[in-house]
Amino acid sequence: MSHRRQLRTGAALLAAALVSASLSLAGSASAAPADGSTMNDAFAAASEEFDVPRDLLVAVGYGETHLDGHAGEPSAAGGYGVMHLVSNPERRTLERAAELTGLPAAELKRDTPSNIRGGAAVLRSYADALGLDAGERDRIGEWYPVVAEYGGADQAGTARLYADTVYGFLNQGLNRRAAGGERVGVEPRKVEPDRGEYEMARPPGVSTGDGEQAEVSVLSTDYGPAHWVPAHPNNYQPGRSAPIDKVVIHVTQGSYAGSISWFQNGSAGVSSHYVVRSSDGDVTQMVRDADTAYHARSANPSSLGIEHEGYVDNPSWFTDSMYRSSAALTRHLCDRHGIPKDRAHILGHNELPGNDHTDPGPHWNWDYYMQLVTSGGGPGLFGGSPTDFTGDGVDDIVTFTQNAEADVYVAPSTRAGFGEAKEWHDFFAPGGETPLTGDF
Repeated sequence: MSHRRQLRTGAALLAAALVSASLSLAGSASAAPADGSTMNDAFAAASEEFDVPRDLLVAVGYGETHLDGHAGEPSAAGGYGVMHLVSNPERRTLERAAELTGLPAAELKRDTPSNIRGGAAVLRSYADALGLDAGERDRIGEWYPVVAEYGGADQAGTARLYADTVYGFLNQGLNRRAAGGERVGVEPRKVEPDRGEYEMARPPGVSTGDGEQAEVSVLSTDYGPAHWVPAHPNNYQPGRSAPIDKVVIHVTQGSYAGSISWFQNGSAGVSSHYVVRSSDGDVTQMVRDADTAYHARSANPSSLGIEHEGYVDNPSWFTDSMYRSSAALTRHLCDRHGIPKDRAHILGHNELPGNDHTDPGPHWNWDYYMQLVTSGGGPGLFGGSPTDFTGDGVDDIVTFTQNAEADVYVAPSTRAGFGEAKEWHDFFAPGGETPLTGDF
């Protein structure tokens, strides 16, 4: 067996009647699938069939995809569905799930209940290989090395990062809208994971990109707040053949730990200089600024790439913590390398010639991001009024929802009225962030 085993949330309902209808539509749940099944049913059934804790299944799925199957489209690492069943040259959990369940790979890719069942089957197979008996399977803390194995990392520190993320969700609890609108929850509880051999592995500490140093990690020499976790030598080229004149914004199409693991995989053929986590803005550097990462084809020699955890079609990944941390990194890179802080030099992957990617996609808030880059993110962030979220100098109507919702909706001013209220940030303030508000 490989060693891999081894905003202020609260009452800020600031909108008037003209936006309430839009908000109710934005927050409404979609109907259940045509067959009457639900994601909650699928998690419960898979848990019972394979004797895997239901909440553990949910936490793994949420960490991988935010419970979004992406209509069967693969992640950057070749992972499919809510449980991110992978098929690539180095890892084949999709094929393993097909073998264990008897379901065809095509069904496991596209059908959410089947995909959840496949993920549970793979987790159980790892538990059996590790020798977990029935009593141990009932104790959720005993599943830690199983979860670390499921993450597929070659390095123990990355495997621990993956498993710690899953157990963080178990401790904090979840109450999230899955794709389609269904609510899927996990009650918070105190879990003491039995890390086994991973107890000695050193994961990255905490690095938010706002000037805080990592608690425990090897730090980047290019950007002090970042961890240094080198990509596989196959996935980048030492040195540069052109001056650095741009920063390229990417979306990982996968999880933070999974993307770090993929860039450490010698068969990937891709990398990025930096990766930023959704939940807290944690930053990991994987290729030195002076070296050429493989992230943007013809623009590779002249650019620095920043990957952001998430998927282009799911805005829930683009948190305020991520925007602020990434903007601090981009500001630093521009200052260090003499790159102008404008949209001609800070570009999306989709804006580069000769590329067929769509990231960062339509949900990436370029106006907000560039305001953060150019302002420094401190007091006086916006040039307009206190609730000018679009940067045009006039107040917009803003609504902050509470508790588990923790969303922000903005109805932009048209100067003659207000447009439709749309979700500005999802899961904005779980850690107590303070939103920008004005005198209403």
